[in-house]
Amino acid sequence: MKQQVTILTTGGTIEKSYCESDGSVKNQESLLKAMLLSRLRIPHTDFWIEEVMAKDSLDMNESDRKLIAEKIESHSESDRPIVVLHGTDTMSKTLMHCHQNLKKPKVAVIFTGAMKPAGFVDSDAQQNFTEALFASQIVPPGFYISFHGHLFEAPHVRKNHDLGTFEDERFPLTTED
Repeated sequence: MKQQVTILTTGGTIEKSYCESDGSVKNQESLLKAMLLSRLRIPHTDFWIEEVMAKDSLDMNESDRKLIAEKIESHSESDRPIVVLHGTDTMSKTLMHCHQNLKKPKVAVIFTGAMKPAGFVDSDAQQNFTEALFASQIVPPGFYISFHGHLFEAPHVRKNHDLGTFEDERFPLTTED
């Protein structure tokens, strides 16, 4: 029997693409299928994909976080783990919103993103996405961030802007780590 995973896309750097007309890199549409799923060989997994929004997380507001939480709540009823693609700048804020406002989910809910867009050669998008998919299938129900080879459980996670990654706030990283 195949594993089933729900993927909710919200935008963020992981899904930004180059716009030839004005030379910018911005959220236009979900790149999940073209840039992430198409590069993986996962014959034992079926995906349920919903594009919730295509926003830079710095542009998200409380109504956006509420919408993401509502989508998570409705999809968690299906008993499929959930991976949420989200911008890194406010990912921990949305994670905390869900952790504080939703009852404990029946499934693992894994947030992930990237420091560089999926279309860039040196992007961390594929690594973070693949790790989030794997984690979603093996961890107990709860809210998590999967990033750079580590899994952080809510509520003890924050972005370390100096190092460009996430950390457990109880054990902050330093430049010597």
